[in-house]
Amino acid sequence: MDLLKSIFKGDKVIWIIFLFLCLISITEVFSAASTLTYKSGDHWGPITQHSIILMVGAVIVVLMHNIPYKWFQVFPVFLLPASAILLILVMMMERINGAARWMTFMGIQFQPSEIAKMAVIIVTAFILSKGQDEDGANPKAFKRIMIITGVICLLIAPENLSTAALLFGVVFLMMFIGRVSAKRLLMLTGSLASVGIVAVTFLLMTKNSDIPFLHRFDTWRARIEKFTSDEVVPAAKFDIDKDAQIAHARIAVATSNVIGKGPGNSVQRDFLSQAFSDFIFAIIIEELGLVGGVIVVFLYICLLIRVGRIAKKCDRTFPAFLIIGIALLLVSQAIFNMMVAVGLAPVTGQPLPLISKGGTSTLINCAYIGMILSVSRYTAKLEEQRAHDAQITMQVETGNGNESTYSEAQSAAEPTAKMLNSDAEFE
Repeated sequence: MDLLKSIFKGDKVIWIIFLFLCLISITEVFSAASTLTYKSGDHWGPITQHSIILMVGAVIVVLMHNIPYKWFQVFPVFLLPASAILLILVMMMERINGAARWMTFMGIQFQPSEIAKMAVIIVTAFILSKGQDEDGANPKAFKRIMIITGVICLLIAPENLSTAALLFGVVFLMMFIGRVSAKRLLMLTGSLASVGIVAVTFLLMTKNSDIPFLHRFDTWRARIEKFTSDEVVPAAKFDIDKDAQIAHARIAVATSNVIGKGPGNSVQRDFLSQAFSDFIFAIIIEELGLVGGVIVVFLYICLLIRVGRIAKKCDRTFPAFLIIGIALLLVSQAIFNMMVAVGLAPVTGQPLPLISKGGTSTLINCAYIGMILSVSRYTAKLEEQRAHDAQITMQVETGNGNESTYSEAQSAAEPTAKMLNSDAEFE
């Protein structure tokens, strides 16, 4: 028991949420990966691979949550330039499903955009923490964040527009929480709205897809037109082959009930090309019903609320901004994935964090959980130190303690105090 406590430190609720998401992931990916099983001819291959990735991810969580949060500030120093170079290189790679998002290094396939997202979230938290004045974040912080985020998002957008938009949205929310001037945020919102209107109008009116860096032009236009179309198509005339993903995802949701068909009994998994990734939430609803869908939503909401409580306990701004940014990124991505699955948003290709089958995204998401747990360890020690200080103060005020008791209490509190002071010196 003591060994487990020494390994699995940090907030217990975060650990429980992580465990439940992993269990749901293993169950549903095993069920939803039927198309991969058919193609490979190996019944256990896909789930074995996914389970190994989750186990590696669990190791990453343990390693990351044992690193003091102050060292996370160093990550962007090498992650930002590395991710920028990789994002440029990946544009030259072979396109899969019309997009070049993956590259292979020493036999390992990964997405540079996932590394870039982590770098941007960390550097945004760092700049916001350093740029805090009495009246809020100073103008230099806003300018620096916009330059870094803008460059990275522009590099991500040609191959993965939804990821670029999601990342920018999370950074915007972080700036709002980080007390960036409301005037600047309103001006940014107005500028983005204007650019968005012009871009969508141009997208819908232009039929030329040979524009440099806009090879996904036709895909974006088709998705917008399908989602915004108010044409009512009778079920008998619906072209299920043309809109296979959307159609089978909606059939999966429509044919479920309160408790679903049961794990492993999905029918639509055999027709959904990305049932184990982009549309796994539809399979969850089909197999586990509305109850299963609500449980998954509840887990992500609990994650966001719990992170908010941990952030409140922080006495420093960097760890608070960091974990809030991470939670917003994970939950926002989960919301987009679920909205796509139930037909409330156009197809974006965003996986469900910690549940969808994946490689880089799963490992990076595990690293995020480790970072949250690292900060939770810090806040736990901080609370312990405050409790010590309160006890000493109470003893002195009531006159029940003597000089030797006071000295002993101070000595007991010294290790935690030194740790907290070292964090302060680093920042």
